[in-house]
Amino acid sequence: MLEAIIFYSLAAFILGFGVLVITARNTVHSVLFLVANFLCVAFIYVLLAAEFLAVIQVLVYAGGIVVLYLFVVMLVSLRAVPEARLDPRRQSRLGLVIATAVLAEVIAIVVYTANQPSGVPSPAAAAAPVQGNTQVVGWMLYTDFLVPFEVASVLLLVAMIGAILLARKEA
Repeated sequence: MLEAIIFYSLAAFILGFGVLVITARNTVHSVLFLVANFLCVAFIYVLLAAEFLAVIQVLVYAGGIVVLYLFVVMLVSLRAVPEARLDPRRQSRLGLVIATAVLAEVIAIVVYTANQPSGVPSPAAAAAPVQGNTQVVGWMLYTDFLVPFEVASVLLLVAMIGAILLARKEA
């Protein structure tokens, strides 16, 4: 009962902070609400006994990515744009159609996976001598999800090289 109360209160905080992130007038306040949101998500991971994910959530998202957001917000000069002036090239209808298509795809994926029987664990995962949450994540990462992990690593490397090339000043 106590876990349910904690979960629902954290979920309410997450939704509230999410709304505050997109409605805050000051961009620095928006970033601070995002940090609070990430910390609440980390608390939910702790509640679910996924301590490794909670630590990664705090270190990577609340610690690293939000600091980058804060530097971008503070370094980029954001001038207030009059709200009465709209961009004539704005594609609102196209955006609505694309958002509806993405929502339909997400609903189709959820319905499809809900109707599938639960998968049988792989033989490599059954033979793993694991004892903790972090060991399970590591074992699964390097056995069942090795190829997606390597693909994500290569994509991040290409993105980093592209960012360096774009940010490099011509000599």
